[in-house]
Amino acid sequence: MDPRHLQLLVTREMPFGKYKGRLLADLPGHYLGWFAREGFPKGELGQLLALMYELDHNALRHLLDPLRR
Repeated sequence: MDPRHLQLLVTREMPFGKYKGRLLADLPGHYLGWFAREGFPKGELGQLLALMYELDHNALRHLLDPLRR
């Protein structure tokens, strides 16, 4: 894992879909779970969503709190 990805989770917005414009770190768990079942997008966005899914699934969202501005 690239530590820079953690910072991207609290600064990058979802570029499409129902939650377009919401920070990746603020996406609901059920939405992340849907991606986990159906497949994450290719590229960096998919990597970030997969990382956010793991944080959410393992109840580690609080690790992102110090990175928020």
